[in-house]
Amino acid sequence: MGHCSCNHCHTERKRKISPYLLPAISFGMLLGGIAMQVAEAGFFDSTVRFIWYALAYLPVGLPVMKEAIESIREKEIFSEFTLMCIATLGAFYIGEYPEGVAVILFYSVGELFQENALSKARKNISALLDVRPETAVVIRDNERVPLAPADVIPGEIIEVKAGERVPLDGKLLSGAASFNTAALTGESVPRTISPNENVLAGMIVTDKVIRQEVTKPYNQSALARILELVQNASERKAPAELFIRKFARIYTPIVTGLAFLIVLIPYLYSLVQPDFLFIFNEWLYRALVFLVISCPCALVISIPLGYFGGIGAASRQGILFKGGNYLDAITKINTVVFDKTGTLTKGVFEVRSLSTENNIPEKELLRVIASVESRSNHPIAKAILAYAQEQQVTIDTTINTTELAGYGLKAIVDGKEVLVGNPRLLDSEGVLFLPNETSVSPYRNNCFIRRKQNPDTVVVCAIDRQYAGYILLADTPKEDAVEAIKQLKDLNINNLEILSGDKQIIVSKLATQLGIPRAYGDLLPEGKVAHLEALKQDKANKIAFVGDGINDAPVLALSDIGIAMGGLGSDAAIETADVVIQTDQPSKVATAIRIGKFTRTIVWQNIALAFGVKLIVLMLGAGGIATMWEAVFADVGVALLAILNAVRILKTTKTD
Repeated sequence: MGHCSCNHCHTERKRKISPYLLPAISFGMLLGGIAMQVAEAGFFDSTVRFIWYALAYLPVGLPVMKEAIESIREKEIFSEFTLMCIATLGAFYIGEYPEGVAVILFYSVGELFQENALSKARKNISALLDVRPETAVVIRDNERVPLAPADVIPGEIIEVKAGERVPLDGKLLSGAASFNTAALTGESVPRTISPNENVLAGMIVTDKVIRQEVTKPYNQSALARILELVQNASERKAPAELFIRKFARIYTPIVTGLAFLIVLIPYLYSLVQPDFLFIFNEWLYRALVFLVISCPCALVISIPLGYFGGIGAASRQGILFKGGNYLDAITKINTVVFDKTGTLTKGVFEVRSLSTENNIPEKELLRVIASVESRSNHPIAKAILAYAQEQQVTIDTTINTTELAGYGLKAIVDGKEVLVGNPRLLDSEGVLFLPNETSVSPYRNNCFIRRKQNPDTVVVCAIDRQYAGYILLADTPKEDAVEAIKQLKDLNINNLEILSGDKQIIVSKLATQLGIPRAYGDLLPEGKVAHLEALKQDKANKIAFVGDGINDAPVLALSDIGIAMGGLGSDAAIETADVVIQTDQPSKVATAIRIGKFTRTIVWQNIALAFGVKLIVLMLGAGGIATMWEAVFADVGVALLAILNAVRILKTTKTD
């Protein structure tokens, strides 16, 4: 373990200790005063006693008084700050100094607990979103200058290496390059962008170093907007939060009035019944006890903290809820509909099968195709090369190739002309696909591909004008896709579907792999919308849609809960969604539901705890049985227990 600088340590220590310094002084003086009372110290007479406890009160009482004054200025007369001030100053009036100090002390400690819990939740969120590119390499005076993306001005030139995510929107200046745009298009096929075309933040360069002119500032990026959305999530209140707020506004004036009546009614009764002995201080004490007990701070503090804690716990798992209302809503989900590409699948290629003709050995065909593709940076070529290496096939990387745009490659291998590309390439060259075929046409080639039930992408090969075979490549499921479906079924969510623009055969195959009962392919964006609207006809269906592409934005908005894959997800999808999964893991859908349910459980536990304890002690207080110390427990003690219960959510890494 390394050593840190003394200055840093002292700064950190000061920052951590200072909030508790004043409560610690008050607590020490409170214990000292009680000890002197018990010991019946001679010098500790009524005057010294008052001054001692007044000094103990001030460190924690003055901040609360300040808050009370501010709330009154804002026309919130019956706030918890006002109630605390009335109750504690009333306790001083009747000579119950220790009780007055204790109430305000423990209330202040409760407030600190709340602030620390909220701060922790915010840090969790901020730490998660720190996955944004930390630097953008700016070209200034022919030198590479690393800067924070926020410091880059539109009009400047930045450089992005292969495999890196583009940090800012801009126009491509260098030669044509290949980009992973699955997040924006919903398709796994990479896009080639030509010079002066737009390059968007979030795209990943796949083949070479590129330079681009920045056109938009950093604060307009998707991740920057997500951070803002989540940090402002407290503005989107859950129904329980909204209820408690409205309840507190009505409840607090009522209990203040009841406390007043606890004093007034006995006084009025004493006027009509002379035998009844009315002692003002006694009934005032009961009223003050009632006032402390009835303070709604346990509810006002713990319930919002519960939801914010849920947001913080989710953020630690890579899940961003845009508000507490979505934490509630996700608990009601019974139908989950998935997009395919980039959501359940990786959006990258992998060789699935290889087929040969004319008695050509499989490894020989693989060697020929891989050699032709060896100098290409296309993801399909890279997938074939990776497969060849796995099969321990020797590749000739010295072959010169000619690119036929939109078709494939032509090369000379071992003195033979080799064509490698899509079926249109062999069509254009007049190569027969199958033996004994007398003619070749685009229609017949497409029939061939359909008969072979191509799962995604086919690369065909011809040697010396003779059809030699093909390689089939497909997008692969994400590592946790099967587990994602299993976890949802464990939550009794069995109504699962896939909606995709890919071919039906592809979508059906994936659905079978993952155990999803219904899958629909060949859908345009409007087809997805129509399907979701049909599902919503049954009011019992509470639907979550999980997608990542810009074409998913309409269905994300239409669903009860829209969940976007945010690691590579499009700006539109992220903006429209209610929940963003930063890790791009479909299994996080089930995690989000579990966190939502756990949060809801904690919130209702706190509601039951607060109301139950307060009701019992309120009745005891009105009857003169409960003292100010019981009142402290019923108010501040219950609030602290509720806060600690809510903090459980923050510390939860596994919610099942």
